Amino acid sequence: MSVTSTHRSPPRDVPGRRQFLNDRDSFVHEALEGFALAHRDLVSLSSDPDFLLRAPAGRRPGKTALVAGGGAGHEPLHTGFVGAGMLDAAVPGRVFTSPTALQVAAATRAAHTGAGVVHVVKNYTGDVLNFRIAAEIAHDDGVDVEQVLVADDLATDPAVTGLDSGPGRRGTTAVLVVEKVCGAAAEAGAPLADVAALGRRVAARARSLSLALSAPTHPGERWPSFDLPADEVEFGVGIHGERGVDRRPFAPAADLVEQLVAPVADAVEVSRGDAVLLVVDGLGSTHPLELSLAYREVVRVLDRRGVSVARSYLGSPVTALDTAGLSVALVPADDELVRLWDAPVRTPAWTR
Repeated sequence: MSVTSTHRSPPRDVPGRRQFLNDRDSFVHEALEGFALAHRDLVSLSSDPDFLLRAPAGRRPGKTALVAGGGAGHEPLHTGFVGAGMLDAAVPGRVFTSPTALQVAAATRAAHTGAGVVHVVKNYTGDVLNFRIAAEIAHDDGVDVEQVLVADDLATDPAVTGLDSGPGRRGTTAVLVVEKVCGAAAEAGAPLADVAALGRRVAARARSLSLALSAPTHPGERWPSFDLPADEVEFGVGIHGERGVDRRPFAPAADLVEQLVAPVADAVEVSRGDAVLLVVDGLGSTHPLELSLAYREVVRVLDRRGVSVARSYLGSPVTALDTAGLSVALVPADDELVRLWDAPVRTPAWTR
């Protein structure tokens, strides 16, 4: 994978899209209020500090609880996946900003029903630090906490880039798989240590890679977070509006998808006869028609390698505001993961 980028910046003559916004400072809280009103049968909103909690009717004493969070702007992650079979609480920070340790600690205490809490954490410095502090606070309050760190982004893998990337791989699209299978295991009564071990196993085997056709525009901002010429794509982007590790020529979908899927399949070491869990994600603004076409191309690449898709998610579960792009995540599948993927789930963003 190339890590050379010229990042040409043409004149900014086209502003970002207009937004429904009252005030930047209250934007996330007001959105959470609306979300909770729309899904009051599934979630409840705690304010000061802000977090979403599984509705009281859905909480069960003695169940291992799952808490996840991170900056807002990735919806439906994590707030949309609070409910039966997935998360017990979601803790959003400001847009692309980690939640505070006090937010996470409050959500951890509220989600705890006697069997301990698993924190699902994406590998970003602020998230890791604040969830660690929150776990220490919760432990002082008598709550057992285990952490599952998700670090799936191949674009920031030092073994691939050859660069010292500090904290290592970012946590991106594969966090959906971790939350689904861990949520199913916890719902079925698995104890804290087993849920955490399962999450770590899935996270260790997952890899993803993303590209963008356009950059996101932050709430209240006039311009996108970076400029991108019409004849190029930003390759290896994150989910916070970061530039990628490379710029490549815009090309037909089959070519772009091949560039994403081939290195991810190599990284998860699947070969002929293997099966995978697949997530094809649109990052926020990619139309479902485009996503369906992209999914077709992903399957064609895997078919040529003799790799089958055991289960999949097609949509935009992990967004970067209004980024137009594509992310592909693969996890080698086995019978246990397929069973947990198929387990019932009822959340605002996913119902089976």
